[in-house]
Amino acid sequence: MGAMRSSAAVGQVDRIRWGDVLLTAIACVSWSLVGMAGVAALGLHLLGADAAGSLGPMTAAAVVLGVGGSVTPSGDVSAFGLEGAEATTAIEVTPLGVGLAGALLLAFFFLRSLRALGVEISPRELAARAGTVAVLFLAMIGGLAWAGHDVITIDGASLGLDQLPDGGGITDDLPGGIGDLLPDRLGDLVEAEAAVGFTVDTGPSLLGALVWVLGVLVLALLVSRRTPLPAALSFLHRAVRPAASALVTVLLVAVAAGLAAAAYAAIGDDHPGRIAGAALLGAPNGVWLAVPLGMFVPWEGKATGALVEVLPAPLDEFFSVSADEPATIGRLAELDGRVWLLVVAVAVMMLFAGVLTAVRTPVGALSVGGFAGRCALRLGVVTALVVPLMVWLTAVSANASLSVLGFDAFGAGLSLRGQAGMGLLLGAVWGAGAGGLGALLASVSGAAGGRVSGFAVAEAGGGGGAASSHSSGPYDPAAPFRPANPDTNPYLQIPDELRDPPPEEGPPRGGWRR
Repeated sequence: MGAMRSSAAVGQVDRIRWGDVLLTAIACVSWSLVGMAGVAALGLHLLGADAAGSLGPMTAAAVVLGVGGSVTPSGDVSAFGLEGAEATTAIEVTPLGVGLAGALLLAFFFLRSLRALGVEISPRELAARAGTVAVLFLAMIGGLAWAGHDVITIDGASLGLDQLPDGGGITDDLPGGIGDLLPDRLGDLVEAEAAVGFTVDTGPSLLGALVWVLGVLVLALLVSRRTPLPAALSFLHRAVRPAASALVTVLLVAVAAGLAAAAYAAIGDDHPGRIAGAALLGAPNGVWLAVPLGMFVPWEGKATGALVEVLPAPLDEFFSVSADEPATIGRLAELDGRVWLLVVAVAVMMLFAGVLTAVRTPVGALSVGGFAGRCALRLGVVTALVVPLMVWLTAVSANASLSVLGFDAFGAGLSLRGQAGMGLLLGAVWGAGAGGLGALLASVSGAAGGRVSGFAVAEAGGGGGAASSHSSGPYDPAAPFRPANPDTNPYLQIPDELRDPPPEEGPPRGGWRR
């Protein structure tokens, strides 16, 4: 009978409340998409993109790009009444500002729902909640893929070409006799129309969104130190979460510093809106490109035409001149010596990550050297995986060309990719060095293990650090400093009314005297 009650209780605990799961998924996906749409719309508006087209479809396309989707731009420019004159464009870039906003909101609400389940969660419950969020997110991205297409039509009259008589003298200096041809064709150019559009690729976008949402959920579980996990994954509390949370913390602080720098630059600029819009959409792109570069990861690239201005200095000058050589800190320092400050900034950032790792890792019975080795190993492994991920996310590929009358009237190209293999190797070296040195500093200062989560303490067998975050209370008292003494502790003294009465004394041995 007792066994039947026990199994019934277990079934009650393992039962999934699908109503709560669905409401939680709706909240996670809704807030995530609202955040991404807000950042994308505000950034595009500040950049002035809505002056040339509808802001709604562009926002939808930017959100799809932010979650790893694919957008195909297309153009059909027929000028001078000639067939085959076309504009072609191709863009591969992820606006990480949009994706980061959605990832933070999605992770926050997802982890908050898990913390309300208690100190441990069943694998079925975790899989149900994560799967529901992923399915609902893909459904919403499918809707954005349907809405994320638009066509922008530009006619010659809107450019003011009808105000130029006989070419207005703008064609006098063109070579090859082209100037003699154009004045007779300006009337056709005024009547010509340029249609430039973009369309979201549904299949690749859904695949990219699936990888994105699953990656965000997995990363959130690895980073959050106060979220329950299934019993089979409890080792992550002490083996992965301290180092992962430390590294993600410093990377987010770096993005915040990049946004602050952009705000400072916008104050004295003639077009502060453009700087603010570019920072909202691409601040993580620039910051997370600079971090591997500061770790001496080489970058290969090429920039031509107007797209050279997209790159920050001195990368723009380097790739416009030396496209055949990879960009390294040493080569860039030849153009601008201040590039070495990037290495200093990355070193300080990684040292901070090492100290955070040591503060959040249980010390146990390890010596100072053993504790430093443990922190170095864990932060080194995490950094070795994160740096190639940043290299992959910040890769850029874009090109545009307009061919008219068989000659290239406009050409621009941009390609920037880091070496992921070197990122893996250098990330391991930087992480191991920062983890070991940070652990030594934390041990010397007495801060090692000072902010260990309760889950990590339980997994380590209660062996926290110098000051564990495990809180005591009336039902879980702290260990006493000295043995209890009933004479000085009133809670250990028995009241007089509960004491046993003393035994009655009998007559003396000699009997009673008369």
